[in-house]
Amino acid sequence: MAKFLVIAEKPSVAHSLAKNLSAYQREDGYLEGNSCIVSWCLGHLAEYAPPEKYDEKYTKWKFDDLPIIPDIWQVQVSEDKKKQFEILCRLMNREDVAYLVNGCDAGREGELIFKRVYDLARCQKPVKRLWISSMEDEAIQNGFRCLKDGSDYIGLCNAAVCRAQADWLIGMNATRAYTTRYFKRLVVGRVQTPTLAMLTERKEKVENFQKEAYYKVSLSDGKMTVTSENILSEKEAEDLQKLCNGADAIVTKVKKEQKKISPPKLYDLTSLQREANRFFGYTAKKTLDMLQELYEEKMVTYPRTDSQYVTEDMKETVEMLMNGMIEFLPFLKSGQIGGNPERVINNAKVSDHHAILPTKEALENGMEGLSDGKKNLMLLIGQQLVQATGEDYRCEQTEITVQCKEHEFTAKGKRPVQMGFKEAEETFRKSCVKAKKEDESESRNAIPEGYKEKMVLSGVKAEKSTHYTSPPKMFTEDTLLAAMETAGNKEFDSETEKKGLGTPATRASIIEKLVSSGYAKRKGKQILPTTEGCELIHVMPENLKSASLTAEWENQLLMMEKGRISDTEFMDGIVSLLADILALCRAIPEDERNRFQTAKEVIGKCPVCGSDIYEGKTNYYCSDRSCSFALWKSNRFLESMEKSMDKKMAVELLKKGRTHVKGLYSRKKDIKFDADLVLGVEDGKARFSLEFPKKKPDKKKK
Repeated sequence: MAKFLVIAEKPSVAHSLAKNLSAYQREDGYLEGNSCIVSWCLGHLAEYAPPEKYDEKYTKWKFDDLPIIPDIWQVQVSEDKKKQFEILCRLMNREDVAYLVNGCDAGREGELIFKRVYDLARCQKPVKRLWISSMEDEAIQNGFRCLKDGSDYIGLCNAAVCRAQADWLIGMNATRAYTTRYFKRLVVGRVQTPTLAMLTERKEKVENFQKEAYYKVSLSDGKMTVTSENILSEKEAEDLQKLCNGADAIVTKVKKEQKKISPPKLYDLTSLQREANRFFGYTAKKTLDMLQELYEEKMVTYPRTDSQYVTEDMKETVEMLMNGMIEFLPFLKSGQIGGNPERVINNAKVSDHHAILPTKEALENGMEGLSDGKKNLMLLIGQQLVQATGEDYRCEQTEITVQCKEHEFTAKGKRPVQMGFKEAEETFRKSCVKAKKEDESESRNAIPEGYKEKMVLSGVKAEKSTHYTSPPKMFTEDTLLAAMETAGNKEFDSETEKKGLGTPATRASIIEKLVSSGYAKRKGKQILPTTEGCELIHVMPENLKSASLTAEWENQLLMMEKGRISDTEFMDGIVSLLADILALCRAIPEDERNRFQTAKEVIGKCPVCGSDIYEGKTNYYCSDRSCSFALWKSNRFLESMEKSMDKKMAVELLKKGRTHVKGLYSRKKDIKFDADLVLGVEDGKARFSLEFPKKKPDKKKK
């Protein structure tokens, strides 16, 4: 009997799929049922091979070898995942398997994970696609009833492949180019470098900011205070204060108008990551990791979405979820539930997945047993649904203009008329959020009633106050995510569908890469560039730092997903960019190339080529980059005798070819001993041996 093979991204997802397919028989690396087999990939089982796998000469980094552009891209399986890959290969090629189902996450990366394994296994069997937005049983069962042909997602698959190849080409080539030109390891990334450039630019603006004083004059009649415009001259402000103090003022204008603020949208991944950072201090990665777990636990819908709406056919689901929020959110009151599901419905604004929502199972099971972090995310997602389907916030805004001694002063105030969605927002903040709201300083105080035009305010009190211009704020993870999302907007025309650095699914990993590479650091909620990060950006050309250019590549990938441009067209652009990068790199003047080089102490001369030997962090290395000779501080020969090479030993080895070492340890005899360490050279590399010098005879003994 013919069967189909389902390949999921992770074991936990595979088990949920298998349960709904009645595949209960557990085997090594898969589950099997009467009609199907379910297995998994362990995330990215395979990655593009590094340059040295194409040619051994690339083991040494040389500028003249660039660009490295594979004719045929090689993919290699991670060492720790080979066993699972072999299981998948065997299953794919089983005679009773008629076709495969790609059950990896329904997005760009899920396509890439499946394709790499499929290609490596040289499988040619038909592929169907499971595309679901929830891990609930009903969603899984419906997904298998509505399987689509794998070819329907060829655009998404091409975009996934091109994104990975573009990152490899820019990362591998530009990193090698700038590292070899500047004699310092400089890691370059297609998306992370423009992101780092934004951090560096903001840091420089803050550090170079010159605060400037300005002044205001306020008048008060004891009930209301009106204020002048900003005044740059302190003397002018003092003169105005003296002029108006004790004088009469007249109300020249009283303007009242109704204002309304519409409810916020539902969460996509980026907006949820931003608010989780703002309210709870979670990093983008932590939020995504917890969301992924909640998705696999059937508590939320698919997290890696860029949509903030749902489709028309989900109206009943939204209504069901809205009605369940009273019991689900402990802080909510019945009167705070809105009745406007149509506010969150927009078919045209839903791409691959709808906005993030709690599931029916989440409402039924509640949040008991969840970690505090996951509870906070569930509360955030739930209250956002309440807000998004709530009523408008309405207020009456009053603006009063007062004239005194031919100078104008104003006051603004507002009075809530209908709290609408803000009632749920404020209840959530008071109950669940310790962090203060950033706009709390915004006054809601209404101006006292009774002020009318031509009304005279007698003997007003005038006061001068001093203020200072403020520098821009350093990026937090919240504001950096927002900047990445809108990067390059000004350079795009209004018809451009998508913009930004990276995608909702990749932005967290980009930030983490910058931190792990030492180019950025966290300080409280702030993300700051390090000294090394600033140094890197200062030597990068504009086309590698350009947020708008990188955002344009992302936009093209989205167009490719929809079949509007070809993969060849996109990759031609990347190869052209690479040629420009190398041309600029080639033209770097000699003195500029030495900007990171400081005067170094010469340890000795290289026994292979005669060049100077310098001390590095881990070794004593030859200054000629084409020479591979080095004396490693930690090497197997010395470590076997519980010793490492210090500077004194290195100097003597290079000068005399030997050095006397005390306190070497013999594991075999469990004793310590002294000996001469002797340096030899074989194939351009250091080789060591021990010699035991003969003891000189004692002259006293006869």
